[in-house]
Amino acid sequence: MSHGEPALVPVDEHLAEVLAAISPLPPARLALDDAVGSVLATDVTASTPLPSFDNSAMDGYAVRAEDLAAATEDAPVRLPVRGEIAAGDTGSYQVDAGTCLRIMTGALLPGGADAVVPVEWTDGGPAVAAFRRAVPVGNALRHRGDDVPAGATLLTAGTQVGSVELALLAAAGQGKVLARPRPRVAVVSTGNELAEPGTPLVPGRIWESNSFMLAAAARAAGAVAQRRRLPDDPDAVLATLEELLPAADLLITSGGVSMGGEHDVVKAALSKLGTVTFRKVALQPGMPQGFGTLGPGHTPLFTLPGNPVSAYVSFLLFVTPALRKLQDLSAQRPRLLTAALTDPVRSPAGRRSYLRGVLDDAQETVVPLTGQSSHQLGALAQANALIIVPEQITRLEAGTGVHVMCLP
Repeated sequence: MSHGEPALVPVDEHLAEVLAAISPLPPARLALDDAVGSVLATDVTASTPLPSFDNSAMDGYAVRAEDLAAATEDAPVRLPVRGEIAAGDTGSYQVDAGTCLRIMTGALLPGGADAVVPVEWTDGGPAVAAFRRAVPVGNALRHRGDDVPAGATLLTAGTQVGSVELALLAAAGQGKVLARPRPRVAVVSTGNELAEPGTPLVPGRIWESNSFMLAAAARAAGAVAQRRRLPDDPDAVLATLEELLPAADLLITSGGVSMGGEHDVVKAALSKLGTVTFRKVALQPGMPQGFGTLGPGHTPLFTLPGNPVSAYVSFLLFVTPALRKLQDLSAQRPRLLTAALTDPVRSPAGRRSYLRGVLDDAQETVVPLTGQSSHQLGALAQANALIIVPEQITRLEAGTGVHVMCLP
């Protein structure tokens, strides 16, 4: 570091400043189709018991248990079948003494019946059924409120709605829920060298990949994401960000933030606003970082490096916790494992390194991959983990135990 140059900002300090600047999204009334991935803002209670009526747990016959008390394999009891009740049938039915009704799974238990006999325990007769065993009262029944009694808490505030939670809300008749929605993320990738995948490539150009990667990572983290690709034009960058602002809860740019250089268009476009800070973070890869807010709603803006590995590691370390904060979820630090290095590794002094590696199935050893440069997507795609080398360490020998962060 040259004399007079600001000290590198520690990774944890940068993250703390990011999270301190972000407020959770306001809750909204969401229809169930829009609720997956949202986070409940209040407890949800059952307005009615689940199930709301006594019903059959199996296909079979609704009976009075006392009518079958003498039934055996050798001397079955035969009862006339007075009809059939299908699931969803709301008619009124009655089982009189010495009779039965055919009944389907989930169908309303008829009056007079106190048990269901599975069809497998009978001869399946359509007009008269033979019963070869006695059954206890309540056999193969689902009683009202067996699953959830009325007034019980179904889900608590802070629960993230997944497929099972959504099913429970629907089963309880909740057409809408008060929840913090999935954050809306807009990703902007900049560079005159960028070409859209699928188009012809000329010397000096590369196919743009960062916006695809970052938008996909945002979706995997629970957000809704869109992407844009722009040339190196500060005015175009600023205009696009302002255009995206009304429909975004978090903005990400990739590229144009290196520390020095006339083509740092994102830095040039945003520096004059005074709401975005650019700094060097003690991180390898991903040292150049920018963060701030835009617009009257103080929408968070991350300016990530243009090299793809730097951008991805930065997303995991800083953007993912920010997305959780927007939904009022805990920051939830990445789960770290300890594994032994199979080969030695090096790291620059004063910077925390996140090296690409392959963790074995037993999660006991980790292989550092070759190709640790910040532009090398091939090694990142092979990796299933990041090997963390602390700031004060410059070399670790094979066999050393290291912290490992599993990749999503």
